[in-house]
Amino acid sequence: MSIFNDIISAKEEELLQQFHNFRDDPATYSNRLPAIAKKYRMHPQQLICAVGFNPHIKFLTELFPIIGYATYNELAQERNEVFISDIYKRVSLDNILKIYEIVVTDREMLDTMQYLLKNRLVKVEQRIEETVNSLVIEKYKAEMRAIYNNGVATIEFAEERLNRQDSGFRALLNEVSIIVESRLIPAGEIFFRDSILPQEKKKLLKMGIIPKELVESRLAEAKTSNEEKKVLYEHLKSIRIKPSGS
Repeated sequence: MSIFNDIISAKEEELLQQFHNFRDDPATYSNRLPAIAKKYRMHPQQLICAVGFNPHIKFLTELFPIIGYATYNELAQERNEVFISDIYKRVSLDNILKIYEIVVTDREMLDTMQYLLKNRLVKVEQRIEETVNSLVIEKYKAEMRAIYNNGVATIEFAEERLNRQDSGFRALLNEVSIIVESRLIPAGEIFFRDSILPQEKKKLLKMGIIPKELVESRLAEAKTSNEEKKVLYEHLKSIRIKPSGS
């Protein structure tokens, strides 16, 4: 297990023990947290997130001066800034996935994460638009799957993503299918939304979870676009020509 995982997962006594040896270390006086991070062979940003997202840290006031902070709020503010702005550079994808695993165990942190998450994803998507970096895209996909699969995403979060007018990132992620698999919103309800692209609906149809009756009902709606109708007709045609018993 990594030092990052050890620290973010530590109980109160374990967390105190992690930093006890630094209490009287002259080498850490001038620049506490970076010096400690160096001894742990971590980036300071990693250590800030590991300590800051540990659910027990807010109760350990005696630990703050050891790592160079006056209050929990001071630490939390810097933690939030790092989490939002670091795009897989100092804080790795594995670190981010571990943060999501931990925050769901603490109601207060999970509530805070809803705000942080929206701001972080804006930064990630901006980076992708600017660089079109395939490695960042793959890490972004893995992060989004974890957000839904680990229970970090709320219905409100999913609704906001589904209602976006700029749905390119949603399609890139196959996010509609991920939302359905997470059971946050029923597939049938999503299928009837005008905001969902025909290509996204095609993927839902391929999952075999949309009944024929719903497809026919959607086809009968006057507002259904010609592009979507084409997808729906092709699906109905494909299930009609399947051999019996398939």
